Amino acid sequence: MQSLPQSTLEPAQVTLAFVQQAVVKHRMRYDMVFFKAVLAGLMLSFGALMNEIVSSGTPALSDANPAIPKILGGFVFPSGFVLIPMLSLELLTSNMMVFPIGIASGKIPWWSLPVNWLIVTFGNLAGSLFSAAILVHYSDILSSEPFFSGVQAFASKKAVVPEWHQIFLRGIGCNILVCIAIWLSAGARETVSKLVAIWIPIWVFVACSFDHVIANMFYIPLGIMFDTPSLSAAYYIRKSLIATYLGNIVGAFIVWGPAVYFYIWNVDHRNEKVDDIESGTVKDIEAGYVKEE
Repeated sequence: MQSLPQSTLEPAQVTLAFVQQAVVKHRMRYDMVFFKAVLAGLMLSFGALMNEIVSSGTPALSDANPAIPKILGGFVFPSGFVLIPMLSLELLTSNMMVFPIGIASGKIPWWSLPVNWLIVTFGNLAGSLFSAAILVHYSDILSSEPFFSGVQAFASKKAVVPEWHQIFLRGIGCNILVCIAIWLSAGARETVSKLVAIWIPIWVFVACSFDHVIANMFYIPLGIMFDTPSLSAAYYIRKSLIATYLGNIVGAFIVWGPAVYFYIWNVDHRNEKVDDIESGTVKDIEAGYVKEE
């Protein structure tokens, strides 16, 4: 009797899949990396826009029970995020996990990490700014009340009200959950499971008001365009962008660090499977699971 296919990859297999992803991403042409990153910023901004609509459009509900708009806004936000792994796009916060795993395995050089992160950062920023400026600000879809004031309040809560260290810590919490979402999605074998695996951790991070550096590239510039008091581009970079970026790096390490220790550096797992990554002969990864460019 033929055994049923494995429904979920084991953690060691997911780690090997990320090593192979790192090799593919390292070899990808830089123009492709950039345009995939632009599209990722655009896709993510659709979910961020849904969060803005829910959170800003329910002031009475916010006054009565502020937890409900957070939960509802968190629930709709993954509608944009799920498009990124499903379309094999380039998102900075997930690459903060994938590239260190690839480097730790010895399959890609260290310099690949800063090069990729730099290209993807500016690509994600371009996609987010395009959405904020062209699709939202100039289209006037949030220009009426209560959305206009809601956008200002949302941006202020992200960049003006919290202290630098608070934004940094929120960035850590965010990328722990984002990397877990990507991890669970990589381990799932079919579409519905992948969607659920992504949706729940992303819902949690948004409802908890953690800070995602790329989502904030939509929220805060949009707040600047809507003339949020005390908010400028320089203030955003100094107060929010740097803190969130660094916090997201630490959050990613909390996920990829144990994976590298357990499944790459541990002597029980240093075998021909890691050595065969580059040639594409890893038997534990389903054929076609990681798309070759």
